[in-house]
Amino acid sequence: MASDASGEIVVVGGGVVGLTTALALTGRGRRVRVWTRDAVEATTSAVAGALWWPYRIEPVAAARRWALRSLEVYEELAARGEPAGVRMVEGVQGETSLDEADAWLAGRVPGLRAATAGEYAGTGLWVRLPLIDMPVHLRWLRERFVAAGGVVETHAVSGFAEVDADVVVNCTGLAARELVPDPSVRPVRGQLVVVENPGIDTWLVSTDAAGEHAYLFPQPGGLVLGGTSEEDAWSLDPDPATAEAIVRRCAALRPEIAGARVLEHRVGLRPTRPAVRLERDTLPDGRLLVHNYGHGGGGVTVAWGCAEEAARLVAG
Repeated sequence: MASDASGEIVVVGGGVVGLTTALALTGRGRRVRVWTRDAVEATTSAVAGALWWPYRIEPVAAARRWALRSLEVYEELAARGEPAGVRMVEGVQGETSLDEADAWLAGRVPGLRAATAGEYAGTGLWVRLPLIDMPVHLRWLRERFVAAGGVVETHAVSGFAEVDADVVVNCTGLAARELVPDPSVRPVRGQLVVVENPGIDTWLVSTDAAGEHAYLFPQPGGLVLGGTSEEDAWSLDPDPATAEAIVRRCAALRPEIAGARVLEHRVGLRPTRPAVRLERDTLPDGRLLVHNYGHGGGGVTVAWGCAEEAARLVAG
């Protein structure tokens, strides 16, 4: 079924995927509204780390394609000095070899090299990647969308049939589990600790032999420490013991973190799925429904690539 090229579109979901998709659609001259249950600042996207790197997202080949398109956009935003919260920052991606990265990043990321022993005690990459201040970035996306004629409305949606538009785009993340319904969408809980930055200006991602994660991202509001990947855990309440363990793991990598004053605790639920669902569908009354959800821990990383593909699917 071809969409009505003149019809209004409602994007359901106001996180990074929803706002980016809405912006991609306005860029094609479409009339778009975003329906969001939560304020943009209260979405899962707002608590993301958020380093550009595909994480817990399938299928790998498609995710890398979407990620590389998004990388182009983030690099351009950083180069232009847009107030979008995007900076290019160097750091170490641990437990990743140069051969692994070259398989898909060769020639795409200047200066990509193996980390030295002084930079990381193990196999790792030294690489310059986008690091995104998500509260700033989400506000920028919303402002750009509104400036382009878009409208953001607060709506709690119980079913897509109630959305009053010719075309509906489903960017609901974890809520797709109930709304579609799609029981294959599951939460993977991530807990973060924000501390006063003791002077660290590079990022680091590491996984130990037991599979425990540690990462640190220098953001303008403090040093973000992580993290966890708890499958099928729904609690949004920070766990004090988990927070202590996160700080301990990060301090083992950078001793100056020990004793840093804690500023904030954050919890987010990654919307994982066996594979991202990015495809055309129809509502019972025949209207076009485009799905764009299930991005796991890679929503920020693939947002622009997925948004542009979703916009093409709307166009038919």
